Amino acid sequence: MSDIKTRVQGIDPNIRARDIKSLAETTSSIYETLAVITKRAEQISMDIKEELHGKLEEFASTSDTIEEILENKEQIEISKFYERLPNPIIIATEEFVNNDLTFEYKERERVIEE
Repeated sequence: MSDIKTRVQGIDPNIRARDIKSLAETTSSIYETLAVITKRAEQISMDIKEELHGKLEEFASTSDTIEEILENKEQIEISKFYERLPNPIIIATEEFVNNDLTFEYKERERVIEE
């Protein structure tokens, strides 16, 4: 897994309108396009979550009392960085538009009705 910082550099975090017909050219169906983008966004979201939790575990303390919660400036900066990242759906859409995504269809089982 590559670092999220390098993957999202240059991606505008703001939502913008897209031409649906040009998005659907690759798959020939807007529904298939949305399914591919959605599946990739879920993967990105999980990657971001795992990466964030991994970095924040370094600061975790095993204290039993609530009063001993300490604010660490590095921990706050890491959290702020991840809050400012573009939404995973925006990242996935950019990957799709730039042809950075590869997808394939599973073999569909044919049901023979008698």
